[in-house]
Amino acid sequence: MNNEKTIVIGAGASGLVVSILLARRGEKVILLEQSSKIGRKIHASGNGKCNISNRHIHPSFYHSHNPSFIEEVLKGYPYEVIERFFHSLGLPLIEKEDGRVFPLSLQASSVVELLLYEAENLGVRIHTQHPVHQIEKPQALFHIQTPQETYTAKRVVLATGSIASPQLGGSNNGYALATQLGHTLISRHPTLVQLCSQEPWVKACAGVKFLGVATLYVNGEATIEKKGDILFTKYGISGLAILDLSREASLHLANYNYCEVSLDLLPQWSKEKLTQLLLSYLNPNSQKPLTLWLQSFVNKKLAPIVLKASGCKVPSENGLTRKEINRIVHTLKHLKLSLSDTRGFEGAEVATGGVDTTEINPETMESKMVSNLFFTGELLDVDGDRGGFNFHFAWVSALRVAKV
Repeated sequence: MNNEKTIVIGAGASGLVVSILLARRGEKVILLEQSSKIGRKIHASGNGKCNISNRHIHPSFYHSHNPSFIEEVLKGYPYEVIERFFHSLGLPLIEKEDGRVFPLSLQASSVVELLLYEAENLGVRIHTQHPVHQIEKPQALFHIQTPQETYTAKRVVLATGSIASPQLGGSNNGYALATQLGHTLISRHPTLVQLCSQEPWVKACAGVKFLGVATLYVNGEATIEKKGDILFTKYGISGLAILDLSREASLHLANYNYCEVSLDLLPQWSKEKLTQLLLSYLNPNSQKPLTLWLQSFVNKKLAPIVLKASGCKVPSENGLTRKEINRIVHTLKHLKLSLSDTRGFEGAEVATGGVDTTEINPETMESKMVSNLFFTGELLDVDGDRGGFNFHFAWVSALRVAKV
């Protein structure tokens, strides 16, 4: 049995940072990680570039059943605080579009390796392949049980992350430990996730990518609209615009509501201007096949889909009337795709829900139910939009635990 002052469970974003910050204060820290490698989600984030934070941090970019908790946690911790921390590691940052911030190297590996170096240099003992099966607190000390050993500690930080991306170490482990210690869980659902469709034409368009606008309809009513890359896949639809609206789609699909996405394939043109554009390229004397004529405006895989969805049965260009063109334009601006599911936690970057934040002190991230028990990052019922907001919350929650 080893008596240690602090044990941090989970060597992801918040776990690594809180270990470093506590060790900088001279505390004795053990970091337990269930996987064989640390920081796996950091490595994979931002397509390997690691979107560390965002210049425009605001509570409106976050979601929770207890939004006031997010406001309290973020208060006093703008982007500049995070920038200073990474500067202390020797990591310069660079700002890209939409306020998104990356390491100057544009390599997620540099983030993980600098965090690892700092932790080890400060004497943090890191044990990988050490899943924690049980935590108890019979008296003043916690008893933390792993297959290899049972540890005792005065303080425990649960930084296990969420169930999202199990291929990168996401699991239910943190939730199970939290409930062992008496905490309540809010239902978890995948978010920042691809969406599935059983429409028969989707597979035929797999690989088609375009800049468009996606609008989510729930039971026939428009709920959210996002602009960005849209990608058809063999299972449905992906791309940045889809990830951005996937949270709402995921929640509604879980409640068995009917969901569909309306796609604007040519958002740079209004209906009126698009109509004029198509008319200007219309040759009433041409017998050009209509699918060939339309693929001058959209991907050739989409052309027959658009024509079928519009109800247009004209075989060639010379048969087009103004009425037919209006119907084609309407479809180009409102191509409907019904949704059947999400790609689940395997495809998700983040999970909604988690430990109920009404049971956590936002000033210190300490449990209101168990003294000296702290929570950080994705394990909590807090999820952010795409763009560095989830990492920012992870760093800030670690800073609060360490009272930095």
